[in-house]
Amino acid sequence: MSTQPAPSQEAKKVWPLVLRFIKGAIHRDIMLPLVMHSLFTTLIALLHVRLQHNFALPASVVSSLSIVVGLMLVFRNQTAYQRFWDGRSNFAAIITSVRNLTRSFLVCSGGPGGAKQLSEAERADVERTARILLAVPDSIKNTLRAEWGMLSNSADSQDHGLLPKGLRAHEDEGLALPVQLMFFIEAFIARGHERHWFHAPQASQMTVQVNTLVDAFSKMETIRLTQFPVAILIHQRQVLALFGCVLPFAVVDESHWWSVPIVALIMFALYGIEAIACQLEDPFGYDRNDIKMDVIVEDVRVELGVMLDEWRSTVAGPVKKAMFEDDV
Repeated sequence: MSTQPAPSQEAKKVWPLVLRFIKGAIHRDIMLPLVMHSLFTTLIALLHVRLQHNFALPASVVSSLSIVVGLMLVFRNQTAYQRFWDGRSNFAAIITSVRNLTRSFLVCSGGPGGAKQLSEAERADVERTARILLAVPDSIKNTLRAEWGMLSNSADSQDHGLLPKGLRAHEDEGLALPVQLMFFIEAFIARGHERHWFHAPQASQMTVQVNTLVDAFSKMETIRLTQFPVAILIHQRQVLALFGCVLPFAVVDESHWWSVPIVALIMFALYGIEAIACQLEDPFGYDRNDIKMDVIVEDVRVELGVMLDEWRSTVAGPVKKAMFEDDV
């Protein structure tokens, strides 16, 4: 039996990373400060050559500033990457909970062993809940991007709407759609327990999965809504600009015109680190270095759609049988 690659798998990159200047790179973001510092260094070098004046500064000045700049950039970059990694880890926890809940709902519908034939109402209830779970990753992605109402036309592989009919979102009143959808999931767990589909410990474990999902979403929401303190951002940018203005005076006496490319290269490295941190601190957007949420959500939707289609033809079919087991 052959398997198809997941939609997120990409072809190998042709160009080595050291030669990439557009896709995934931050060169455009730092072009303006690089040009400004290069022009300023050119002016200092011109005055030095024409006036034959020594503009050199004591080495201790540049050394002191370089230590401060280095520490600030390390702190900024590590904090930004931690936000990126926490966002990805929490999204993985959400996907795991959705997979676990979908598997349990589909396999256990009909009681222990799935032996009981489902009524039409029970079949519709399971399908409706499974489609809600299909919508959860999408709703979280849209909420984190402040894209409201994007799920209204979403459908599964059989063109059934993912959201329940007649659902009225309360996002304009402050209730996030993912949290609202969890009420439907929790209610289904309670109904399954009443129908004796899930025994008490199993229902309790499913509730834990729901709580884990909500907790992970709340942490992602915290990352999205908690901006980096503006005082740190202002001071870091000012110190970085100050260092770029002082640096030409430290190298112009020995390097003359070579001080222009030297300063440009040094500031390219420093501003590049700062620009990377700016992209990573809010990892839920559309930047190339952000989390590939669209790809992840599409992969999960395809995966869960296969589960639901298999359930329709086996557990919920005319002749009840186990999922993913070929007839012998």
